[in-house]
Amino acid sequence: MQTRLFTENKLVVATHNQGKLREIRALLADQGVTVLCAGELGLDEPEETEDSFVGNARLKARAASKASGLVALADDSGLVIDALGGAPGIYSARWAGPDKDFAIAMQKVETKLSKTASTDRRAHFICSLSLVWPDDFDVTVEGRIDGQLIWPPRGDRGFGYDPIFVPEGYDLTFGEMDPDQKHAIGHRADAFAQLLRASFGK
Repeated sequence: MQTRLFTENKLVVATHNQGKLREIRALLADQGVTVLCAGELGLDEPEETEDSFVGNARLKARAASKASGLVALADDSGLVIDALGGAPGIYSARWAGPDKDFAIAMQKVETKLSKTASTDRRAHFICSLSLVWPDDFDVTVEGRIDGQLIWPPRGDRGFGYDPIFVPEGYDLTFGEMDPDQKHAIGHRADAFAQLLRASFGK
């Protein structure tokens, strides 16, 4: 993994997802960084054409950095389900359709699992973070958390697939957890801890 110290006072987060933006702002809250958002700056969302979380994170961060002239941070994350051969994976957001309706996505997961011969409900979340400078240098890391899928969904906190995911060692879904608890243990927190060591000297 490449490393470079982040010395700027602002960065742009390459997302239009408000839930993801809230988590990232919370994770960077004590870094003294002004966090701007691609959506607020009117930056277009590039088509995610890579075949991995890492590739798509880099692609999004590079596009935002080039368009804004600032250091850009992008997250590509998703749910990986063992019994579905790793699906939805990098297509996690697309399963929610054009309206980003994750109730539809969660139902799709349950429907597909019910059609498999397996009773295996293991899954994990992956989060790839890529920090890209205007000179195209990048620091990219990947975090992970393992757990089990439940049905029906529980909790209205968090976003995405959180209401059907119970992390290992816990009884609550991510959708039921206090946001601070989720931030402390989640895949994004794991990736951020690596990024802070690599680029923020933490």
